[in-house]
Amino acid sequence: MSQPPPPPNQPPQQPGFGPPQEPSEPQTPPAPATPPTPPAQPPQQPPAGPDLNKAPQPQPGYGYPQAPGTPPPAAPPTPPQGPGYGYPQQQPAGYGYPAQQPGPYGQPGPYGQPQQPGPYGQQPPYGYAQPTVPMQAQAGQPGGGRKVNAQVAIIVSAVVAIALIVGGGVWYANSSGKDDDKQTTAEGGDTKGGEGDGKEGGSGDGGATTGEAEEKAPAATGSKVLFQVPSPKVPKGVTTISIAGSWLTDSVYAKSGLSEITGYDRKSGTKKWTLDLPGPVCAATPHVTEDNKTAIVHKPAMPSKTDPQACTEVAVVDLAAGSKVWTKTAKSGTMPVSFNNVTIGGGTVAAGSTSGGAAWDLATGDERWAPKTSDSCYDAGYGGGAKLVAVRKCGSYDQRQLHIQNVDPKTGDVLAEYKMDEGIEYAAVVSTDPLVVAADVGDSAGDGSGISDFFSIDNKTGKLRARLSAPGDEFAARCDAIYKVENCTGVTVGNDRLYIATEEHDSGGDSYSQTNEVVAFDLATGKQTGQRADAGENYEIFPLRMDGPDVIAYKRPPYDKGGQVVSIDGESFKETILMENPSTEAVRDVESRMSPDYSEIQFGQGGLYMSSVYASDFTSREKEYSVIAFGTE
Repeated sequence: MSQPPPPPNQPPQQPGFGPPQEPSEPQTPPAPATPPTPPAQPPQQPPAGPDLNKAPQPQPGYGYPQAPGTPPPAAPPTPPQGPGYGYPQQQPAGYGYPAQQPGPYGQPGPYGQPQQPGPYGQQPPYGYAQPTVPMQAQAGQPGGGRKVNAQVAIIVSAVVAIALIVGGGVWYANSSGKDDDKQTTAEGGDTKGGEGDGKEGGSGDGGATTGEAEEKAPAATGSKVLFQVPSPKVPKGVTTISIAGSWLTDSVYAKSGLSEITGYDRKSGTKKWTLDLPGPVCAATPHVTEDNKTAIVHKPAMPSKTDPQACTEVAVVDLAAGSKVWTKTAKSGTMPVSFNNVTIGGGTVAAGSTSGGAAWDLATGDERWAPKTSDSCYDAGYGGGAKLVAVRKCGSYDQRQLHIQNVDPKTGDVLAEYKMDEGIEYAAVVSTDPLVVAADVGDSAGDGSGISDFFSIDNKTGKLRARLSAPGDEFAARCDAIYKVENCTGVTVGNDRLYIATEEHDSGGDSYSQTNEVVAFDLATGKQTGQRADAGENYEIFPLRMDGPDVIAYKRPPYDKGGQVVSIDGESFKETILMENPSTEAVRDVESRMSPDYSEIQFGQGGLYMSSVYASDFTSREKEYSVIAFGTE
């Protein structure tokens, strides 16, 4: 997922501007108090997972349906608690907010915090503490017939942002007296992880047009901690600040801070440059051009308790030089536009929001075009990369229609358009070439992921190629389609296929272990290909990106091991270990806080970089990190 959006803090736009405005959004509330620790419960046998041995099903192509006639369990099990999967029984290590609301769009809060069912009635996932206080129903929502749960999700997102961000901190357990546990921080964490097989994966092209795979397994796959970056302290009176944005070049790992971007040497962590900004980074594109340029949205000043500031500044950053190339703003009437998202495609920087959008030349900053607005339509956001795709919203709240438009980056002209069915309120761009869009149709996902279906679209004709059904109770991908249109996790696209993580399930046998898989869908037919890459017992696997024809995936580890990075052959689905992180307790504690759903994870050239996206003044931990980096020799 997806990164969860920060508490809305944008000032109201000038009334009377063409596109419809989103409902007003509450300000960040104070942090809830910490409740008593729930009593420990004995582990129970988890329910059986989906049948992954079945042949691919015909459309709508559900992942792996349950066997007919299999009754559901009488009640959801209470799994063992702990920071990892299959952790021995102990008190929860999370922050323990009482009666915690679900995260944005109903998703569970991260990092072992006690949870309760979201607005769709879903249960917390395996490894999360069970609720102790029932959630009160939301009522009286505006929207003129709009479905309640979608509206609730927007309002709840502001309430829960604090609960979501604090999990980015790091808590170190007391030394147990064992030799491996004497190290009580990850400082100097050069302990090696486990060894992989050292073999390189196959090169199957799978019909790919993206070149050869570049990531190769080293002779020794055990990694060491390269460096860590302490979490910045927020100004007095401010609860949370976005520190979204991280990028890799050949020599630099760059990461946003409170009001700066810092470039670190990829191996040593030495600061190579610091780019000062007047305010925090609100949004950042993951795309980096061949000459190391990227784009961000930032605030014009540091927020305060009385003035949260709006996200009005769009800038291009040179990641090699550590300098700002240009900064631009746009206006809606006489008011500056506050942007929710930004991307790069075809030499154009495009930024969008509920109150308007704009596009500039990447090299010069000259305005290229602005989306046409009317009383009922506006560009909510853009997906970039190989092409530039707009998600255009038309109609009233109760008759919303989304237009997915392949636009000319230089002129803004619509080259092809696909109109989604009315009633689909949000969509995220997973890939622009091939064009794949994710949406929660009829709010049916039920898990707050923002995804019930993927739409494979011909970006030349605008015609639907296939619709891929991905029920929320079977698949673990997430998208923040409300604010950041191209922000999706647990899914990647290549070889004209969609690779997606499944939800965790019982790994089988007499153990209480959990696992999941990465499976593939054919974008031409909408059917599963039958390919499957298993996470392994008590691991959870997440696809990160494509590497030529292969898939790079991160495996979140059990309580007693370090995480792994693997390459999945795009054709054979053979897994090759590229990295295995240290298993010492101190290092595991840092790594386990960087959940793939709520953190930024970059991997390249034998380096893994994990970072949080918020800084907060709420913590019960002695030391926190915003970045941890691993590398193999």
